[in-house]
Amino acid sequence: MQRTDFSEMACSIARTLDVMGEPWSPLILRDIWVGMARFEQIQADLGISRKVLTERLNHLVDRGVLERRPYDKRPRYEYVLTGKGLELMDVLMVMVAWGDKWLAGEAGPPVLYRHHACGEISHVELSCLHCGKPMHANDIDVLPGPGAAA
Repeated sequence: MQRTDFSEMACSIARTLDVMGEPWSPLILRDIWVGMARFEQIQADLGISRKVLTERLNHLVDRGVLERRPYDKRPRYEYVLTGKGLELMDVLMVMVAWGDKWLAGEAGPPVLYRHHACGEISHVELSCLHCGKPMHANDIDVLPGPGAAA
């Protein structure tokens, strides 16, 4: 089935979804982020078909989110997050905080995150770049930007 191309929409959410908006991509990125860099590791962890994993990895490499590096004389590669990919992980960290709050249940979060700077277990919080105060959906006005559609 052909996917809808969101890359040309004048919307940053749509453009981001074009890169990682299908369900396997965030899980693939998560696996690579935690150290599963090789195709076989990712496939075994996710139980994803080889065909789908190949397509998703190629898509993420083509979009500049992942880099493919050879690790064997045969054409075998490991995958690493690029700078663009590491910043995309910040989006996933916000998803983690939401999932931990609303979906973890009585068992609690499945994974904890220790902040390198302070050593404490924590989660991400959105805050304003200028004043540092919390920045949530009801704290902002949405205004047209320079790249807005006419």
